[in-house]
Amino acid sequence: MFVHPLIDRYASREMVGVFSEERRFSTWRRLWVALAEAEKELGLPISQEQIDELKAHVDDLNLDVARRYERELRHDVMAHIKAYGDQCPKARGIIHLGATSCFVTDNTDVILMRDGLEILLVKVANVLNNLAAFARKYRDLPTLGFTHLQPAQPTTVGKRACLWAQDFLMDLHQLEKARKNLRFRGVKGTTGTQDSFLKLFEGHHEKVKNLDRLVTHKMGFDRAFIITGQTYTRKQDAQVLYALAGLAQSAHKFATDLRLLQHLKEVEEPFGKRQVGSSAMPYKRNPMRSERVCALSRFLLSIADNLPYTTATQWMERTLDDSANRRITIPEAFFTADAILELCMDITSGMVVYPRVIERRLREELPFMAAEEVMMRVVKKGGDRQALHERIREYAMEAVRTVKEGRENPFLEMIAADPSFGLTREELEKILEPKRFVGRAPQQVEEFLEEELLPALKPYRERLGIKSQVRV
Repeated sequence: MFVHPLIDRYASREMVGVFSEERRFSTWRRLWVALAEAEKELGLPISQEQIDELKAHVDDLNLDVARRYERELRHDVMAHIKAYGDQCPKARGIIHLGATSCFVTDNTDVILMRDGLEILLVKVANVLNNLAAFARKYRDLPTLGFTHLQPAQPTTVGKRACLWAQDFLMDLHQLEKARKNLRFRGVKGTTGTQDSFLKLFEGHHEKVKNLDRLVTHKMGFDRAFIITGQTYTRKQDAQVLYALAGLAQSAHKFATDLRLLQHLKEVEEPFGKRQVGSSAMPYKRNPMRSERVCALSRFLLSIADNLPYTTATQWMERTLDDSANRRITIPEAFFTADAILELCMDITSGMVVYPRVIERRLREELPFMAAEEVMMRVVKKGGDRQALHERIREYAMEAVRTVKEGRENPFLEMIAADPSFGLTREELEKILEPKRFVGRAPQQVEEFLEEELLPALKPYRERLGIKSQVRV
């Protein structure tokens, strides 16, 4: 029997629970209760006894009965109406009164996405909290910067962490926006016209509008779509998954950087005392968490492309070719995003930095980066800039060849030995102090943390410091 790895290995129990059968079908029943309560409040002949009977069996799911009905009827909603009715004989006749299947299916999807987004928001906040602490700790530690993956002007380890954090912070804002903008489908009827409810209330438009508002508020939403077909626009699903895809982009970039840094032995992800890096090579310390982040992120990016196609191919008021697709893609997208964040929480809570390795690599490259400053100092003393430039270029090319042969960088000795520069080795060493080359990187770290990141975490301060649930 196949067991889905997202459920068995990667996603948290909390997120799996949101999209479980039990949560989905008990939410259908809560929607039927809310509809019956609102219809009663607005004057339809529904008794409190019937509502009490429905409430008594909201979580008392007879899923085996529902499955038996579905095999016979080939219709999941009707199967669950019948199964619920078997448990609630007095209320059987008023379950789903005036509604279409999308009343429960669509509204439940919105509820589950809302709850899933809340879980993701807390986890993104915790990743950011970890990165903030890491960035502040290493705000002053110079490290070699890379452009094109070639040595470039130095930065600091903390500043690089802020690059990762800034991406995740943008995701936090997008997820907050996606959750805030979620709209309930509401009570709209078969093609979205509310005709069935208008007939139930004998043409009373205000009662139909109030029914829609009441059910929307009972289910915890401030607003519902005014306009729907049989379904709410699938554009809403696509926008939610765009926000999840943003997480995948940020996580993939972060994890890739960390994999490269671990290759350089400068920074590495946590590695357990009994962790095995390779079944064949006992010495290996593979960045397996970061590699898994990249794998899952690529999968999430591919899922996020799915929903826009579903939106684009809907016909008129609806077709059913969205249903099987959404049953798979929406839960899988949330499971994958959750698994990615669990890994990122785990990694960012225990990254290991090796300052001596970082310093050694930086000092190997600094002489080349200091060339312009050396030239400017000599020009100020009366040197010929063009002649000096040509000498430095020649020395640099020769030094590069020497380094590539596996020998130490002779660049400084070459300059110190050339009387046209008039600089001693000691003077050159002072020029090469690494902290002189990081610009405002330490100050930028503090400014970013104080002005942007930490204020964004205030709504989550009671839920920071949670531990990752990574199981494998």
